Parts: sequence; C-alpha cells; structure tokens
Amino acid sequence: MGSISPESADSSRRRRRLTTVVKESLRELSIQLSLLNHHVGAHVDLKDADLDCLDLINRHGPLSPSALARRAGLHPATMTGIIDRLERGGWVARDRSISDRRAVLIRALRDRNSELLHLYSGMNTSMDQICAEYGDAELQLLAGFLRRTAHAGRTATDELASD
Repeated sequence: MGSISPESADSSRRRRRLTTVVKESLRELSIQLSLLNHHVGAHVDLKDADLDCLDLINRHGPLSPSALARRAGLHPATMTGIIDRLERGGWVARDRSISDRRAVLIRALRDRNSELLHLYSGMNTSMDQICAEYGDAELQLLAGFLRRTAHAGRTATDELASD
C-alpha cells in the first residue's frame, strides 16, 4: 500500500488553505457590498430589498411583478409594497403589456440613475484601479471565476428556496 509523499501532503494542505482564503474573501466581499448597498439605499430612501429589485429591473426588465418576485426570491405580496415604494420614488413605472392588456410590466425609469451612479462612483473608481493592475488574461480568469461563483450562488439559493 502506497503512502502519501510529504510533498503531496504539503501541496494538499496549501491548496486547502488557499481555497479557504478564497471563500473567506468572498464572504468579506459579500458583507462589504451589502454594507455599501445599505448606505446607498439610505441615501436615496430605499430599503435593501427595494434596491435589489431596482437592480434586477434595470438589468433584466421590464419584468412582470411575478417574474420580479421569482428573481428576487420574494413573496408576491411583498413585491407589491416594494413596487409601490419604487414607483412613488420615481424609480419605476407600471406599464400595461402590449400583448395582454391585463398584464403589468415594471420598467425602470432612468431619470434618477445618475444619483445611483454618483453614490457608487467611489467603488467603481476603485474597481477600475484594481482591474488596471491585471492583464487581459487575468481579467478573463477572474470574470470567469466570478460568473461561476454567482451561478453556484444562484443554484444554492434555488435549492434552498425549493425546500
């Protein structure tokens, strides 16, 4: 029976430590982005869930309220209050669907986007500076890692939501 060489054991420990550092760094990033979003929301009088839904509408909209609720992982009744607040704040509009006049689509209004861009400008500037330190191949690697990590997060969320 073969034994594990000391070099192999060291390599395995080093890999576990590096993997742990990556996971811990992602947790810290998640916390910091959550705090940033909370402060941005406070500046524009939006709750955290409101800001998340606004981002989903900006990225994937226009969306029906039920599609937005599914994407946000929120109950449809909760979504009504969020959409009401976003509409009152001038962030979104409810439009009738062209194909089905009974259906409503939530569309982002772009009038206030400059407020959000200004509030996120510090982070965006920092990200530009950080990315400038990497070559194209490294940025492609990082982007792929982050896409795959986001997908893993969506999958884990979907699995928990279906329980």
